[in-house]
Amino acid sequence: MAISLDEGPSRSRLPEAPQRRPRAGSPRARATGTEALDIGLVNNMPDAALEQTERQFIGLLKAAAAERRIRVKLFYVPEIARAGAARERVQLQYAPIEELWHSHLHGLIVTGNEPRTPDLRAEPYWRTLAKIVDWAEMHTRSTIWSCLAAHAAILHMDGITRHPLAEKCFGVFDCVRSAEEPVMRGLPARVAIPHSRWNELREQELAAAGYSILTRSDTAGVDMFARQGNSLFVFFQGHPEYEARTLMGEYRRDVRRFLRGERETYPPLPRDYFDAGTTRRLTELRARALADRRETLIEAFPNCAEETLHARWRPAAERLMANWLGLLSDTVQTTPSLVMPRESGASSKHLRRNSI
Repeated sequence: MAISLDEGPSRSRLPEAPQRRPRAGSPRARATGTEALDIGLVNNMPDAALEQTERQFIGLLKAAAAERRIRVKLFYVPEIARAGAARERVQLQYAPIEELWHSHLHGLIVTGNEPRTPDLRAEPYWRTLAKIVDWAEMHTRSTIWSCLAAHAAILHMDGITRHPLAEKCFGVFDCVRSAEEPVMRGLPARVAIPHSRWNELREQELAAAGYSILTRSDTAGVDMFARQGNSLFVFFQGHPEYEARTLMGEYRRDVRRFLRGERETYPPLPRDYFDAGTTRRLTELRARALADRRETLIEAFPNCAEETLHARWRPAAERLMANWLGLLSDTVQTTPSLVMPRESGASSKHLRRNSI
């Protein structure tokens, strides 16, 4: 196994029409030594989570790579403002999104961002994100859309809008596998997946538009879903890439926001995540905060030991990513449809797009 980062913008001017890279597994690829998977990561996360999200996805790719060689290229969207260390990191290690249009990638991963407006189409990065969706459809074998990026892609492609939740979907949820697709091969019938979101895409609306529901939860709703067009698109409403302590960090952030007066209500505990002792201490902290709201109380937030937090979703996440990498490795000629095809009526828009 080898995974490498292609960091920063290209040093030379990109040609207008670069030659296509030999397909992985082809005789020319073996002869030229280019048999590797090239994967792009468009990291749109806010500054505080930028490096963490980069580490999570690259770590998951590394764990799932087995004997494959993988090259990862990082891209940034200029409409997402950066400051401080995050801005410096992006400038040094990420390529501008304009380089994506000239890239030859086998796969792409696109992350979300904290929305600033109720309508995603009003976000400053909307037009660029929509262009990424169209590019990925025509130039990748498969793309993973994470959280808000999944919501934006569905809105752009099919006009399906997300729905606000009465309370945050937050914690670890037991999800049932609801489809037998190659990308799900080897996963157990039930998997635990972290979720952290204020909005949802509804199963009936996705199914009516021809999407294949891969995993779902009675409590959290749709977890993963997919559709096969010119490219296989896999969508995450949850976060299989999360590390063991990620939900704790998000909860601590939300508690601090309440103590600072940046949010009106005290955040609920993440579901099925903390052990009994930590839950008791956090409940006591909540009572103190509601009685005497001040930022210094954040110092009483328990520092959870590693052994009390378990990423029990990690084996399933690694299996899922290994399956995705396996699909990317297959040649187009030997790979059948990677998910069940959409119904003819629901897929007419995508068929028209693919015929252009």
